[in-house]
Amino acid sequence: MDPPNEFPDDFSSFPPIPFALFVPPENPNPNSNAEPIPNTVENPSSAHLLSFSVPKKRRRGRPHRVPTSFQLPPIPNGVFNSNNNGLASFSSSISAHSSRNNVEIPGSSARTMPDMSDEIIVINKESTAEALIALSAGFPADSLTEEEIDFGVIRVIGGIEQVNYILIRNHIIAKWRENVSNWVTKDIFIDSIPKHCHSLLDSTYKYLVSHGYINFGVAPAIKEKIPAEPSKPHVIVIGAGLAGLAAARQMMRFGFKVTVLEGRKRAGGRVYTKKMEGGIRVCAAADLGGSVLTGTLGNPLGIVARQLGYVLHKVRDKCPLYNFDGKPVDPDMDMKVETAFNQLLDKASRLRQLMGGVSVDVSLGAALETFWQVYGDAVNAEEMNMFNWHLANLEYANAGLISNLSLAFWDQDDPYDMGGDHCFLPGGNGRLVQALAENVPILYEKIVHTIRYGSDGVQVIAGSQVFEGDMALCTVPLGVLKSGSIKFIPELPQRKLDGIKRLGFGLLNKVAMLFPHVFWGTDLDTFGHLSDDSTRRGEFFLFYSYATVAGGPLLIALVAGEAAHKFESMPPTDAVTRVIQILKGIYEPQGISVPEPIQTVCTRWGSDPFSLGSYSNVAVGASGDDYDILAESVGDGRLFFAGEATNRRYPATMHGAFLSGLREAANMAHYANARALRIKINRNPSKNAHSCASLLADLFREPDLEFGSFSVIFCRRNADPKSTAILRVTFNEPRKKSHDSAKPDQQHSNKLLFQQLQSHFNQQQQLHVYTLLSRQQVLDLREVRGGDEMRLNYLCEKLGVKLVGRKGLGPTADSVIALIKAERGIRKPASTSLALKSGTSKLKAGTLKRKLVRKAKIMRHGNGSAPSANSNSVNDKVSDETKTTSQAPSNTLGSGQNHSDVLKNE
Repeated sequence: MDPPNEFPDDFSSFPPIPFALFVPPENPNPNSNAEPIPNTVENPSSAHLLSFSVPKKRRRGRPHRVPTSFQLPPIPNGVFNSNNNGLASFSSSISAHSSRNNVEIPGSSARTMPDMSDEIIVINKESTAEALIALSAGFPADSLTEEEIDFGVIRVIGGIEQVNYILIRNHIIAKWRENVSNWVTKDIFIDSIPKHCHSLLDSTYKYLVSHGYINFGVAPAIKEKIPAEPSKPHVIVIGAGLAGLAAARQMMRFGFKVTVLEGRKRAGGRVYTKKMEGGIRVCAAADLGGSVLTGTLGNPLGIVARQLGYVLHKVRDKCPLYNFDGKPVDPDMDMKVETAFNQLLDKASRLRQLMGGVSVDVSLGAALETFWQVYGDAVNAEEMNMFNWHLANLEYANAGLISNLSLAFWDQDDPYDMGGDHCFLPGGNGRLVQALAENVPILYEKIVHTIRYGSDGVQVIAGSQVFEGDMALCTVPLGVLKSGSIKFIPELPQRKLDGIKRLGFGLLNKVAMLFPHVFWGTDLDTFGHLSDDSTRRGEFFLFYSYATVAGGPLLIALVAGEAAHKFESMPPTDAVTRVIQILKGIYEPQGISVPEPIQTVCTRWGSDPFSLGSYSNVAVGASGDDYDILAESVGDGRLFFAGEATNRRYPATMHGAFLSGLREAANMAHYANARALRIKINRNPSKNAHSCASLLADLFREPDLEFGSFSVIFCRRNADPKSTAILRVTFNEPRKKSHDSAKPDQQHSNKLLFQQLQSHFNQQQQLHVYTLLSRQQVLDLREVRGGDEMRLNYLCEKLGVKLVGRKGLGPTADSVIALIKAERGIRKPASTSLALKSGTSKLKAGTLKRKLVRKAKIMRHGNGSAPSANSNSVNDKVSDETKTTSQAPSNTLGSGQNHSDVLKNE
């Protein structure tokens, strides 16, 4: 019987009841597990909560019998309400904006005719369900992601246009999810979207397609969109894992020439399905790497499976535990210890809140051990063994020893869960790899050892072969980057090197065993085994049964924590003998004979030169910021990075790797388009001189930094401190004569220049002069004390730069202007007054608040306290990556990034 083409609609069971959504802030306070999120609804009695069963990282290996409730608290005043044609009143700032513009709010008694541009559109009656689908795809319910803001999906953030954009975005995503095998065109939405919002529809559709939120995968209708011949520059992808394959397919569809270099003899990287055989009748597909699809409501690999017609198998919650002597663990004691263990994790969460920035330098293991010592005397040996089993399960979830995990940030990705079950793919995840690799130009056994990048392109050297391209995407695992086996010329920025060093990269190993028949029963998918030796707690602590999905009687034992490292040097025969002893101890007392396995395989991921480990974690001293740092491109858009260790929201997962590939495909296309625009400008300097000047003026309407009479614009996607920024100095009012009598420490030898500039201002009414600086020089300039005159002195005497008019900047500035314009996309400049009127500021939405929350991880003083927000630390990303204003309105909307869950390289 052929498998069905579609999964049941994941949201079909949701009734059209009114409720509001709330997305956890992008970077929740580390004590988020300890303190409830305050209810921001004005009328709590009318609020409805939607709960997903989400196994938190603490229990990924073994689903909790009483699932953690992942609740979405209401948005203030409720943005979406399906009982009112998908609409309800919206947040206070938007309501105020509406009343000023006589907007008719659905359900209100007002009957004044609204301005069509200020009207909340009505698309259909399913806004609630559509918002849920978009939520599972990673979008906040009532605000924009930073990615959307950077793309310029709307003109002004925080107004009615934003509400309409969100409605259109959610509708397009939901429409494609109805049948992911189709290519959704923009035309099918023309009739349902009011004419005055068609430009908004254009922006929304372009963003969703270019960033891989719709129309991705391996369906025939999508593969047909790949042009027969590439028309855009050559891109080299290093690594044919899920990140590399996702990026390669997307870049091919964009029209780029793509070459994938893979060191192994196969594609898939850390996703590897091996066919195990025992004679003619017995065979099975064993996932030796990534094996569990998590959060299937929004998981893009679940979508690929749907396109291929594959039915996923839900991992059942039942997971009995057995003592080291084989006897079953008493269920009541099991529940007691698990409850106590989770309470200890909650205590650790409260502890890090009390410790503040000091918790960055403390391990989770140290905190748990401290608490356990308090209660340790009250437990018996069996309870202690069970406690150690839970520690092993925690180390499995993080692929790292708890003694190495950051107390402050070990679970930073928990709020971003996609929702849905954990599933196995029948036949193994290699089926997904095979489909994604189809028709992708992959060159196998090409071991890359050198990557050169510069303004003219890239050279990737594998053995004696040199591959040249316009851009390169490096998707090698973090373990390989840590090893230094790939030489980068020039060397990667110190910022990225430090991030690579800080992040942890752990280990998980497996023993796969094919038996002649199933002796362990088919009513469960997992069972656990306790050890009486705490140093071996992770050795074969959890068994996965694949008999229902692998095509044969397959059992896999996991090795985590310290045991995973010792396992690397354990002889395979000894490992298999030990596993069989455990199985016999469990089943022979039940009268069940345990046969010898037909075939066995022991993994050695730590010794594999192409991985050198399993997956990433947040080690002591690291934070979620380091995932972002690893994701940053270098070389002004020539060298890019993808992989699970570059995905802050979904690290250590297969779908995190896949999504990072789609992300970087969009980034590479952006830089390629910017370069094409730049070349066009450079080829016609006289024709485009006026347009460049006009572009520059428009871009400085919304500068990235402002201090005194100085304003700065730069490419936001390139966080390299050496990247080029354009500085503008504006003289817009005569200086008071009293400045000549300044204090002695304010005098400087460049006063004549300043006076000449002021004289010019008095004649011209206003003067703009410019120069090119690096981003680091801009930050240094901003910290100069003594006002604008001292800053001018610093510019001219310390840095030795010349302030020039627009024409004096030359073609280098034209290139930067083109790059920034391409980055900001179609967003039209809005005046400061308009932005403030709409309840926004020049701050990238939610960024400053997020950076301040995170600052403790990288800005630490000797006494352990975090420095102030305006510290000039080199690592202080607050000032580096945000626009600054004297004050930020309190109702600035946060970017509200969304969920993840991680089950990984099991």
